[in-house]
Amino acid sequence: MVLWLGCLAQPSLALNDAQQLVVEAWRLVNQSYLDPGQFERIHWRRLRQRALEQPISSSDDAYTAIEAMLSPLGDPYTRLLRPQDYTALQSTNQGTVSGVGLQLAARELDQAVVVIAPLDDSPAAEAQILSGTELLSVDGVATAELGLDRTAAALRGPTGSTVLVSLRDQQADGLREVELERRQVDLHPVRSKRLRLDGHTLGYLRITQFAEPVPEQVKEALRDLQDQEIEGLILDLRNNTGGLVSAGLAVADALLDKRPIVITEDRGGLVSPQQASPGQLFEGPMITLVNRGTASASEILAGALQDNGRSRLAGSRTYGKGLIQTLISLSDSSGLAVTVARYLTPSGRDIQNEGIAPDVELRTPEPFNPGGDGDSWLEQAGKLLASGLPRQSEPDT
Repeated sequence: MVLWLGCLAQPSLALNDAQQLVVEAWRLVNQSYLDPGQFERIHWRRLRQRALEQPISSSDDAYTAIEAMLSPLGDPYTRLLRPQDYTALQSTNQGTVSGVGLQLAARELDQAVVVIAPLDDSPAAEAQILSGTELLSVDGVATAELGLDRTAAALRGPTGSTVLVSLRDQQADGLREVELERRQVDLHPVRSKRLRLDGHTLGYLRITQFAEPVPEQVKEALRDLQDQEIEGLILDLRNNTGGLVSAGLAVADALLDKRPIVITEDRGGLVSPQQASPGQLFEGPMITLVNRGTASASEILAGALQDNGRSRLAGSRTYGKGLIQTLISLSDSSGLAVTVARYLTPSGRDIQNEGIAPDVELRTPEPFNPGGDGDSWLEQAGKLLASGLPRQSEPDT
C-alpha cells in the first residue's frame, strides 16, 4: 500500500538543513510505525539525540544518521530511500523503470544472481542476454558482494548512462562482458496468452508486479481471453514480489464475488476486513502458480484465492511478507518506507516469515523463465487444471 503524505517540517533555528532532515525522518516514523511499543525497547528518543550529536553537515551525513537511527527497529522494510532509489521505486510503481531491463533472482542452490528473463524491447534483450545467465559483476563490483537487491539497484540509473556487466552464459559455456546503455523500459507487468493442452483451451495470465496500470490491464486481458472461449485460467504470480497493495486488492476484487479478500490491522489494533464487490470478471476454474519469489501484495491475492476455495495454489511455498508499508516523501526528494500495518488472510492466517504452502507442490528444479519455452511448472499446472474439466466431444469425421 502506498500513501503519499505531505511532510514539510518547519525549520528550526538551532538546526541546519541536514540535521532538520534527521528530525523530520524521526518524527514521521514516530507518527506512523506499526509497533510503537518497539520505541521503548530500543530507546527511540535517545537514538534521535545520539544521531544529532554526530557531525551532520550534508545530505549524505543525514542519510547515514537516519539509516543508523532506523537500524535498531530490526525491520528491514522500514528504511530510508535515497533520492535515486526513491525515484526508481516511484517509476516502478508506475510500471516503468530506467535501466537495462533484466529480471533477476537469487539461485536457490548457491544464491548466485541469475537472469530470470530480459524484458521485451530492453537493452538486455537486444544484447541477447538469456534466461539462466549468471550475472557475475556490475561495473567491476562482484554480485556476490552486492547481493540481489543492490545488484538490481546498480543496474538502474539515468537514461543514457552506461553500465558494464560481466556474465556467465550457461548455454554458450563462457564468460563475456557487455556494456549496456540504460533507458526507460516498460515493465510489461501483465502478460497473457491462449494455450491448448490435452484437448482443452486454457488462458494464461502472468502478473510480474502490482503497479498502477495492472488492474485495468488484467481486466483487458481477461476480456480478451474469454473472447477466445477459454475453459480455465492459469494465474502466474511467480517472482511477483508485490508492489502497490491497492493494485493487488483490485485484482482480487475482480476474481472474487462478494468474498473476503484480506484482514488488516493497524498500529492502533484496529482490524479492518475487506470484501470483494459483487460480480467477477472470470467465473471459470482456476489454478495459481506461486514460488519463493511470490511476496507481499501477490501473497494477499494468493491467500484470498486459496482461503475462499477459488483457486488451488501450485508450486512452492511463498516468501512470507505479511507487513504493509507506506511511502513518505521527505523534504529533499528522498523518502521513507515505513511499516504501518500487518495483514492476515481471510481465514485469519498470519503469514509473516511463514509464507503460504501451495495445495500442490510441483517438481523441482524450478524453471527460470516463467511462461517461456520449457516451463515445466506451467505444463504441470495446465495438466492439473485440464484434468478437472469436462472432456470435449470429438468432432464428427
